[in-house]
Amino acid sequence: MINEAIKAYITEHEEELIATRRKLHSEPELSWEEENTTAFICEQLDQLGIAYRRTNPTGVIAEIKGAKPGGTVALRGDMDALFVQEINKDLAYTSKFEGKMHACGHDAHTSMLLFAAKALHQVKDEIPGTVRLIFQPAEEVAQGAKEMVKQGAMDGVDNVFGIHIWSQTPTNKIVCNPGPAFAAADIFKIEFTGRGGHGAIPQDTIDAAVVASSFVMNVQSVVSRTIDPLEPAVLTIGKMIVGTRFNVIAENALIEGTVRTFDSKTRDHVERELEHYANTVASLYGAKAKVTYTRGTDAVINETNSAHLVQQIAQEAFGEDAVYDQQPTMGAEDFSFFLDQAPGSFALVGSGNPEKDTEWAHHHGRFNIDEDALKTGAELYAQYAWAYLNK
Repeated sequence: MINEAIKAYITEHEEELIATRRKLHSEPELSWEEENTTAFICEQLDQLGIAYRRTNPTGVIAEIKGAKPGGTVALRGDMDALFVQEINKDLAYTSKFEGKMHACGHDAHTSMLLFAAKALHQVKDEIPGTVRLIFQPAEEVAQGAKEMVKQGAMDGVDNVFGIHIWSQTPTNKIVCNPGPAFAAADIFKIEFTGRGGHGAIPQDTIDAAVVASSFVMNVQSVVSRTIDPLEPAVLTIGKMIVGTRFNVIAENALIEGTVRTFDSKTRDHVERELEHYANTVASLYGAKAKVTYTRGTDAVINETNSAHLVQQIAQEAFGEDAVYDQQPTMGAEDFSFFLDQAPGSFALVGSGNPEKDTEWAHHHGRFNIDEDALKTGAELYAQYAWAYLNK
């Protein structure tokens, strides 16, 4: 059976899969700088004879056309690294570049998708339809998926599937529940303007430090007192710049933060309330406020049938206990822009193993993966494409 042929191919080439991931891990490239990674993917596809085109400025869209008519399913893997200094100096494949690291598993995603492509290419004469392979740049800056869509990545696609390695989930457990998976992620910036002056003469000033501090202390009421407790929302102040000198009362203050939500109405509400709170607090002290609210990624919402298909595949391919129930994360993923174009789902493949020290948080300098998960992820990609096109 084709399912067994896919499993056998990936199992047989597991060492090569691991070696590919280690190569990519040691040579990280930041968002929109993935030139060598793009070239490497193209070389691999050339060796297989899989048709592809490079996207601008980086990234690859490839297709495996089956010998039988059918629909089109897209598989997506991202490939950019982060501005993170790797602490794992004892690894044979540690990053070669200071301040750059694959601290989120995108090296694994690219490798898994490549080997899923190789496995599917072996059985292309039996495939009813087309498998589109999307090697996406710039996920970490939430720009790559949107740009790939503009360049035709989702044209004619009936369904889309993506995977994320997940260090907070036990190795080889698969999470793919219908409904919310990742939150919408927005960025806000608030500039308060008061009236500066000498620290010894406060009566002649409007202290921007006091205004900004009051805002920070009170704005969490937006979540705790104006939103239904059953609708998740996170409002985080991540940056605050105020003041220039110990004896100068600040005229300006800058606050930056992020908002995470799943529901569009809740998202709209938080945006409105942020501006209301900023203007109200500023007015209370006689200051002014300027609010800039930028919408980032949308929420990743797994379509029900697609998520159930992932769960079915996981149980059939890896055992009844492979499916793992886990709450959605308030983390963000620009895979949402693909789901805006077609139904689909996004799965987490666990790689957390305390015995291998791979439970560090994503974006941490000690992040690493249990490489046993690579085989699972590669097979899940391939089995999903095969199952969807044959359902």
